[in-house]
Amino acid sequence: MNLLNGTALYVGAVLGTGVIALPALAADLSGPASLVAWVLLVVASAPLAATFAALGARYPDAGGVSTYARLAFGDRAAIVVGWCFFFAVPPGAAAAALFAGAYVEAATGGGKALTAVLMIAAAGAANAFGIRVSGRVQFGLSALLVAFILIAVVLAVPHLDTGNFTPFAPHGWGAIGPTAALLVWSFVGWEAITHLTAEFRRPARDLPRATAAAVVVVGVLYLAVAVAVIGVLGPAAGESAAPLGELLATALGGDARMLATVAALLLTFGTINTYFAGAAKLGSALGRDGALPTWLGRGSSAGAVPRRSLGVLVVGVFVALAGALVVGIGPGPLVLVTTGLFVTVYAVGVAAAVKLLRGRPVAVAALGIVGALTVLTGRYLVWAAFVAVGALLYLRFRRIPVTR
Repeated sequence: MNLLNGTALYVGAVLGTGVIALPALAADLSGPASLVAWVLLVVASAPLAATFAALGARYPDAGGVSTYARLAFGDRAAIVVGWCFFFAVPPGAAAAALFAGAYVEAATGGGKALTAVLMIAAAGAANAFGIRVSGRVQFGLSALLVAFILIAVVLAVPHLDTGNFTPFAPHGWGAIGPTAALLVWSFVGWEAITHLTAEFRRPARDLPRATAAAVVVVGVLYLAVAVAVIGVLGPAAGESAAPLGELLATALGGDARMLATVAALLLTFGTINTYFAGAAKLGSALGRDGALPTWLGRGSSAGAVPRRSLGVLVVGVFVALAGALVVGIGPGPLVLVTTGLFVTVYAVGVAAAVKLLRGRPVAVAALGIVGALTVLTGRYLVWAAFVAVGALLYLRFRRIPVTR
């Protein structure tokens, strides 16, 4: 991968479905005060992204955060963080696909489940051809989507009503905390590219540059959409399942919802595409290292395609999607389960960074930020605890020797 492909993958991983759904969900929780949570998380994302970029540039490996945990704390920490990331992708990708399906349903009156199924299948097929094809697809998608979101915001600005920002905290200032916990989903992704660092032509040079560019692009777009959703839609923002569609419908008429639906589909595909790429590489690395069945280990080397690991992921996503549809729980619980797992990945990853980067200030700052996110995540960390216990039991029953 080159600099442009890497930046596109970052933007796709982090921007993703957060921009099409979470501005409305956040507004429902805390009203205009949700903007405070957005700003805090945009600021917090910079040291997190820089920390993982520094680790990736120094230790390029398909194991990503799992590799850093092994180097810093030993095999037990590595398998726990590896499992948390790998098993976060099925519920996370299922939730992302359901977000896209909600846009299709809002525009056409149906097709939510079919859309989710096709989205997952398409992302799996793209990754089956390898990261070069996947990266090129992602670059084209990211360029189109950045342009589309900017156009949507610009067209919506003339309809912005400053009165919609009052009262600023209708549910109290205490609602900002739960809102921030929900919005963690929007900024998960900085760790995803760590599993692809070995695919960069010049990781030491291109990875930090790709990270910096993505931080700026993602931060500007998230804040712009959040302000526009609240300023234009007002109290109705929290009731919309397709806020970008409502913005365009306000600016251009009801038919514009179809344009927003196309954008939502592309955004979702980009997110799932990136996570399949990173998690499939991770799964093959875990198989290589004995932390998952060894038959998954094929494809862990740079340039190889981890098709077995990818196949397991795709099946897992379909299982999570089927469960959500049968039970009728919607994407919300899937988002919170995923958040709990990824916050655990962040916590172990930045703790490893403090040790491996020898106390570099940006890593220390990232550790403090993740500590705050851990507190906000609260009871949803129980899912990470279950996965961690499963990982340690796997180590024990497989009788895999550990270094520490």
